[in-house]
This record gives sequence, C-alpha cells and structure tokens, in this order.
Amino acid sequence: MHIRPVLPEIIVFTMACVILLADLFWKRRFKGLMYAATQGTLAAAAVAAYAARNETPRVILHGMMAADYLSVILQIAIFAMTAIVLAYSRTYMTERGVFRSEYFALALTGVAGMCVMVSAAHFLSLYLGLELMSLSLYALIAMQRDSVPATEAAMKYFILGALSSGLLLYGLSMLYGATGSLEIGKVAAALAALPRQDLVATLGLVFVLSGLAFKLGVVPFHMWVPDVYEGAPTGVTLYVSAAPKIAAFALFLRLLVEGLHGLSGAWQEMLVLLSFLSMAIGNVVAIAQVNIKRMLAYSAIAHMGFLLLGLLSARVSGYADALFYALVYALMTLGAFGVIILLSRKGFEAERLDDLRGLYNRSPWYAWVMLLFMFSMAGIPPTIGFYAKLAVIQAAVSAGFYGLAVAAVLFSVIGAFYYLRAVKLMFFDAPVDAMPLRPGRDLRWVLSLNGLAMVLATPWVGALIGICRAAVRGFP
Repeated sequence: MHIRPVLPEIIVFTMACVILLADLFWKRRFKGLMYAATQGTLAAAAVAAYAARNETPRVILHGMMAADYLSVILQIAIFAMTAIVLAYSRTYMTERGVFRSEYFALALTGVAGMCVMVSAAHFLSLYLGLELMSLSLYALIAMQRDSVPATEAAMKYFILGALSSGLLLYGLSMLYGATGSLEIGKVAAALAALPRQDLVATLGLVFVLSGLAFKLGVVPFHMWVPDVYEGAPTGVTLYVSAAPKIAAFALFLRLLVEGLHGLSGAWQEMLVLLSFLSMAIGNVVAIAQVNIKRMLAYSAIAHMGFLLLGLLSARVSGYADALFYALVYALMTLGAFGVIILLSRKGFEAERLDDLRGLYNRSPWYAWVMLLFMFSMAGIPPTIGFYAKLAVIQAAVSAGFYGLAVAAVLFSVIGAFYYLRAVKLMFFDAPVDAMPLRPGRDLRWVLSLNGLAMVLATPWVGALIGICRAAVRGFP
C-alpha cells in the first residue's frame, strides 16, 4: 500500500488537530490527558514507521515521497527525541503556564513537518515540510507572550528564517530551470547530462546550500542560534536543539547527496569552508560565554561543523558517520538542557554557568550525569561522543582532507576547555543556591537513562554505525 510509509505523518498530524480541538471541550483537570495522548501519538507513529522498515525502497505518491530505510530511522529518532523533550519539560512548562494544548499541537505539527522533510523526494514536499516545521518553531518560541526575550528571539528567528527560506526556494527554482524537473531523482539524472560547470545549476546550488546552512545553524548563517537558545523558554530551546537538527541533516542528504551529487565537487569546497568556520567560531566564542544556554548554542554551531566533516567526504561511509554523529549529538544536547531544566524552578531560570556551582554538593548523582554529557560533548573517551567525533574525523581523513581533520582535532582540544569548566564548577566550587532539587518523576528517570546511555552505548558503536550505513546504502 502506498499509504503505509506515510502513516506516521498521518497519525501525528491528525492527533495534532484532535488535541487542538479537544481543548475546547476538556476541563482543566483533564490537561494531563493531552500529555499522555501526545506521548501515545509519538509511540504509535514510531510503531507505524518501524512496521515499514522492510519495504522495498521506492518513490510513492506520484514522486512526492521516498519510502526507504533512511526515512524510517530518522522518523523513529525524531519521535524518540520529541518524547524525551516532553518528558523533560513537563514540570518546567506547567509551572510557567504554557503546558497546554497549543504546546502539544505545535510540537506535533513540527514533528509532522520534520517527517515530511526526511521522506521528501520532491522539491515541493521538501519545502512544505520545511515550512511546517519552521512555522511551528516560530510559534513555540513565542509562546510566553509576556516574555520580552522570547518574543524578540521569535521575531529574529522568523525574519532570518524567512530570508533563508527565500534563498532556498530561489535556488530550487534555478535548479528547476536548469533540469526541467522538481523530482529529486530526475534532477540528479538531468544534472549528470549537463556540462560540468553549468552556470545556472551551480548558482542554484549556492542559494540552496545557503538556505540549508541556515537551517543547520552553521557559520556564517548562525546569527539566530545564540539569541533563540537564550531567549526561548528552556523547554522550547530543548525542542529546537535536537529533532530539528536531525531533520535539517536529512535535507542535506536528500538535496546535496541524492539530488545534487553531480555537483559534489562544487559543494564539497563550500562545505569545507562552512565546516572550518563553524568549528573555529563555535568553539572559540563559546569560551567567552557566561550564559550556559548561549554556551551550548555556540557548542551546537561547533558540533554542526564536525557533522559536515562526514558529508563533505562525498562517500557512503562518510554519510553514515555523519548520520551517527547527528543522532549522538541530539542525545547529548537533550541531556545537557535536561540538567538546566532540573536546576530551574518556578520563579527562577538556571541560565548562568554560576548556577552549576556546587551541583555535586546538592545532588552527586545529577552532577555525575552532567559530567557524562560534558565529557561526551568534548569527545573524551569512553563516552559515545568520542567515537562520534572519531568517526567523522576519520571520514575526512579517508577523503583526503588532512588539514581540515587536523584543525578538527585542535578545535576539539579548544572546545574541551568550556566543557571542563562546567565540570569544575559542579565538583569543586561551593554552591550559590542551596535549594534542594525536586525533579519530576519523568525528568528523574529519563535524564538518568539519557546520561547512562553516554557510556553504556559504547559497546554497540559498531552496530549503531552499521544501522546508519544500511540507512544510506542507496545513496551515490
């Protein structure tokens, strides 16, 4: 059945509408049912996606959507990340009065947009998914209407996002003019028949890559990342920092690798520059930050630079390493923001690095959990973050980018400073705030499992990379 591969999107979008309408009839005491319904929706969609894992890769719905193993893996990852986000943010958003139907509906419509993005086989469906996700993010960031920083962050993201979407759409239109098709597979075939340096196609690639780079948050299209991370409520920052990065990475795979592989020589050169600048600026500027959310924002920029190391290799093994890195990064950043939410309470936002001081005295267990996240982000063994960085650096070396690989190692050493500074504050400084930590049950259990996964998953690194290789096996 052609409908089976898109069943996850149908489930998610339908339930988003149901939850939004049900709020008109449910009483206040039934608000908890919305949370349960949203988590149940994500679980049902994940099951539907998993059920389609063995189907033969093909293009369905008149060339609009791709049904392949990559879309299955990425959709399940998006559902899992969003479920973790909701578990972490439940108490936080409830205390601030925004854990209501609009939050769940926007979270689900954003997920639906991401699912369309990772399965897109046509420029129109790809752009539809992108805009559905982006509009949901704009609204989520501005949900605290009485918060000036949140409103400002949403406006900045909206304006810059509209600009990047325009660049992407203009680039896609130029590619349509050069190839005569909007289907990604047909565009790839048409590019193979064009002259090697076709001006229109190359110019279209520049615009497309600019739009994609903005969505991934790499330099020099990173201006929105620190402001949005800092201004948005931490529960929303948590959402923005994880699953949308996976969806943006899928855009790179679908457009650059699958559709524009014939121009790989051109986009490799561009990715080298984007990767180097992102690693350099992200790691160096993060050192100067005193706001932990801004520090993690610049850390995200640096991590996206590392992710590009796998993509610029223009090899299947490199794509698999980049996919593995994207999934590991999402888990790491979820955990780090989960600890920030743990430290926050009603009337108090844990946003400064000083808020980490003395965490070991207040709660030794969560101090060790945060240490695992910081070590994994820094790429310190035996955490899984070390193997993720090693994989993408090896991909760059195997493709002959020796100088960039050396730079990546050096920037990893520089980046270790601000991660280890956070560890120092937790374990060796006296606490500024002696208030006991009272995490909700969801946050307590999920955060602990998230932290343990940083080390317990390392014996299965080979198997996980094998799954990623199976997902990208059909790429050129």
